[in-house]
Amino acid sequence: MFREVESSVFSQFVQARHKSSGGGWRPKKKIYHRVHELDKAIDLKKKPTLILQLKSILQTQKHGSILLRDLEKHVGFVHKWNLMAAIEKYPSIFHVGGGNREPPFVTLTEKAKKIAALECEATESMEPILVNNLRKLLMMSVDCRVPLEKVEFFQSAMGLPQDFKSSLIPKYPEFFSLKVVNGKVNLLLENWDSSLAVTAREERLSREGVLENRKKVRITKDGNFLGRNAFKISFPPGFRPNASYLEEFEKWQKMEFPSPYLNARRFDVADPKARKRVVAVLHELLSLTMEKRVTCSQLEAFHSESLLPSRLILCLIKHQGIFYITNKGARGTVFLKEAYDGSSLIEKCPLLLFHERFVALCGRREASLCNDEMQSSSVIS
Repeated sequence: MFREVESSVFSQFVQARHKSSGGGWRPKKKIYHRVHELDKAIDLKKKPTLILQLKSILQTQKHGSILLRDLEKHVGFVHKWNLMAAIEKYPSIFHVGGGNREPPFVTLTEKAKKIAALECEATESMEPILVNNLRKLLMMSVDCRVPLEKVEFFQSAMGLPQDFKSSLIPKYPEFFSLKVVNGKVNLLLENWDSSLAVTAREERLSREGVLENRKKVRITKDGNFLGRNAFKISFPPGFRPNASYLEEFEKWQKMEFPSPYLNARRFDVADPKARKRVVAVLHELLSLTMEKRVTCSQLEAFHSESLLPSRLILCLIKHQGIFYITNKGARGTVFLKEAYDGSSLIEKCPLLLFHERFVALCGRREASLCNDEMQSSSVIS
């Protein structure tokens, strides 16, 4: 359902009426403003994804290599050719051996193996981050539980390991447990930690000293407002709010709202404060992901657990200064705009920093910058 609505969002955003040249009235389509830098971020991810996928396949093999003819067993006939093209294009990462009577195979180059060995260190650094983020995800759910299948659907966005059910959950029985509810295995929160019930938005405001600021300020023309209840805004290029719009938007920015970590059942969905709380919930869900973006279907998966609005797509569109929806790629994607500077993610977790370092071996222009980015980027904590 979400996908059906999302596919038509760019052609049927809002209907207005204007006079035609013939003197009659016809509907006019309101423009959903593109952010080309974020569209580009989707394209820039395609080749690194191929490289990292092939690396993972090779690491699962007993001897760290695989026959080229066997790639089809792992990814299918069509996608096999994409991997074959990557193998040919990046000899600095992938080495092809065999010949004569020996069937051709692919393995990592020695340099790539040395970099790949550092993944364990990145994984260890990620564990406390993942545990806290998973606890926060459960704390935002109305019953402090989420069906395990939904967590598995969301695991790639959060950066959870493939085997998190057996490697991570049993390791922290004081935080998590598995229980069958209504015929489905659910991940349950074992105890509530008030120190975690602080949103990424609140942490940013605290770092910037906004929570202690008592000065009276006015909203700026770009929609930003220095206040404890405000969201960081980045209006799309071409969007020019007028004075009346900014006046109403300032009221919205100033309006108090309940924390995303309070139970959603306590609030009337028609209450403007509750509607602003929904924006905060979406903001926090995106903040818990590695790349501060998720597919539309991944976000929709938490509809019942977070009591998200039935017309979620319209909520995201309405707040296009905070979120951006793109239909680039195979699936629609929702971005948290403040997390990006152009096409680049501002803060990167240890696993993403490792991925960038590995992909940099291919010598692609954008990847060659990763060492500088790793030194300048903050690490999520």
